[in-house]
Amino acid sequence: MRRMKAKLPPPYAAETKDARFAGTFEVLIPVPERNKPAKVPLQFPTLSAAEGWMHSAEGKDMIAEILEEANERKN
Repeated sequence: MRRMKAKLPPPYAAETKDARFAGTFEVLIPVPERNKPAKVPLQFPTLSAAEGWMHSAEGKDMIAEILEEANERKN
């Protein structure tokens, strides 16, 4: 039997927990060896807008940059 390697979950959109931005959504990125996911410094008016941004070219680039920065801090 093969052993399954643990994979990180993909980035996801969720309602903002910060009361200052109530009613908005943010994109969270799971980072290896970190308890809390990294937040993208943008707010979105709807869940579909946040998910659409994640799949856009700009979103993919920013997510890759955040993961790269987290990886550099780790080393």
